[in-house]
Amino acid sequence: MTHLREIAAGVHVLRQPVLDVNATLVVGGEAALVVDTLSTVGQAQELLAAVRRVTPLPLAVVNTHHHFDHVFGNAVFAAGGAPIWGHEEAAALIVPALRDRAAAEWPDLDFEGVIPTPPDRLVRTVATAELGDRVVQLRHFGRGHSIGDLVAVVPDADVIVAGDLVEQGGPPQFEDAYPLEWPDTVAALMTLLSPQSQVVPGHGAVVDARFVASQHAQLAALAWLIREGDQDGAPAERVAEKSPFPSDISLPAVRRGYRQLNSI
Repeated sequence: MTHLREIAAGVHVLRQPVLDVNATLVVGGEAALVVDTLSTVGQAQELLAAVRRVTPLPLAVVNTHHHFDHVFGNAVFAAGGAPIWGHEEAAALIVPALRDRAAAEWPDLDFEGVIPTPPDRLVRTVATAELGDRVVQLRHFGRGHSIGDLVAVVPDADVIVAGDLVEQGGPPQFEDAYPLEWPDTVAALMTLLSPQSQVVPGHGAVVDARFVASQHAQLAALAWLIREGDQDGAPAERVAEKSPFPSDISLPAVRRGYRQLNSI
């Protein structure tokens, strides 16, 4: 049976073993908010059942970004009337082709019945989800892991749900990221942190401000390596070997950074 773990008053996290991805539940006095809906219909149904063991309140959903492992359960929640918040750029990317690409890349996952369902409440920079006696701030600090990263801030609990802007379960992923901008986006997120803050990453265990600062330093180091490598005309492979992250993970970042620096 899938269970949520309470990390602060009324804030619960489900750590799904498949891809080690997190979903978060924030319970207010009149409504509750589910942040990210996992990868498959089955996972989303288990998440919904776990949520209902915690609260019977009306639900809303937030997508931290458009990647399949965070949004393919949207239709399960929408079927019950839940509105879905998301960044406008992310919403534009949650289309049937996203399911086709995921199925090709992850043949061991069961995408049967997945209906890519984009957010219907769009955010550009900031919005507020009202839960009765509690508010959740939705913030877009800039591009980073994706074009439409959205952060959910629960001020009264000192919890931030960061999506894949912060990663604990593995190194950051850069396939469609913005490695030159990612450090500034995380730096903006860090202005909200206190020494007691808890940060729910996209994957892995809940972390603190010290962990986020350490990962920010690594992202910033990689961004500088990319800029220096571009100035020196260094091959992307050579720059990736100097990265604080594994070279195979960093190579897409270097190539994307080079393209951005040389775009007209």
